[in-house]
Amino acid sequence: MPRDNVASPGSQTSLREANRSRIVAAVKRFGGLTQVELAAATGLSAATVSTIVKELAAAGVVETATTSRSGRRALRVTIARQAGLVAGVHVGPRSLAVALGDLAHDVVADQTLPLPVDHRADTTLDRAALLVVDLLEKVGASLDDLLSVGVALSSPVDAGTGLVTVRGALRGWDDVAVGQVLEKRLARPVHVDADASLGALAEHRLGAGRHTRDLLYVRLSYGTSAGLVLSGRLYRGGSGTAGQLGHVQVDPTGPMCRCGNRGCLDTEVGETALLDLVRPALGEVTLRDVVRRARDGDPGCARVLADASRRAGQVVAGIVTVVDPQLVVVGGELAQAGDVVVGALRESVRRHALPHRFSSADVVAGSLGTQAELIGALELARTETDVVEGVAR
Repeated sequence: MPRDNVASPGSQTSLREANRSRIVAAVKRFGGLTQVELAAATGLSAATVSTIVKELAAAGVVETATTSRSGRRALRVTIARQAGLVAGVHVGPRSLAVALGDLAHDVVADQTLPLPVDHRADTTLDRAALLVVDLLEKVGASLDDLLSVGVALSSPVDAGTGLVTVRGALRGWDDVAVGQVLEKRLARPVHVDADASLGALAEHRLGAGRHTRDLLYVRLSYGTSAGLVLSGRLYRGGSGTAGQLGHVQVDPTGPMCRCGNRGCLDTEVGETALLDLVRPALGEVTLRDVVRRARDGDPGCARVLADASRRAGQVVAGIVTVVDPQLVVVGGELAQAGDVVVGALRESVRRHALPHRFSSADVVAGSLGTQAELIGALELARTETDVVEGVAR
């Protein structure tokens, strides 16, 4: 039976504020919970939850609606739409995606634009800011309604400054403080993280890993990276470079990688390596062409992607052995080829990871597809937005 904190009369106000914050944080995280589920999630009594929910609903912070759980009527609690909107931005190697979401985990508008190879930071961030404003206008809102912005960057970054932490990982972006640049353009708080980390966050909270505490998200795309959720929390490492699978050395005598080292995994399974393999037979094609052909049954493209997945799986197996996650979720463009990629990676992990007598990490496809990183950016913005009394602070 959950018990509320015991406090002296002089601390009742601060205790109530803390309990309100706990309830709002739980609703924000899960998108909507019944009052019984809120009590279980927060450790507060059902009576306290009921009282605070009524206060929050009267203040316009949450909305309630009658629903049914196990055949019984229940009251479902969600964040009120009028509490504000958040924006998510995913700056990928070949595309820019922007979305608006409310605090109930609904995407209310989104748009994607193609990007050229080695796109410029200033031009890309200008486009991102303009798209955010355009989408706000599209839904009848303004910058005053925007609470915060989350940015997923296809590079390891310092979460505090938004600076790329590994020179050359995102060419032309080395000295750009992404968060500060967008904050100047939008006059709103901006939070930046690596896209694979935010893909992990999204799949853990809303996707294939939402029932696990420990998760490894593997992003197979134009490059290879990963995100880690440990004990329910996103793990970034001491300098923000945790999960850089693509820069694990697999061949000391291999070709130079853009990071400056030789024989990184990306030199064998990244976009350039894959396209070099299929070009003699197919001519000039894109990575998406290869994925589509593999999904449609082209044996050559399927073999190339399966071999790459098995090679990546060897590196993933090392992480599985060391970290022992409950689940490995595979996302990114290559995962759209289905079991050609996911099955091959699963087979490789099972072959190379330390055998476990009783259980082993399952390997599954992500349920959010190529939107995982963008949804993760929205989740980052929501997480960093404190909504109590109907205002962001």
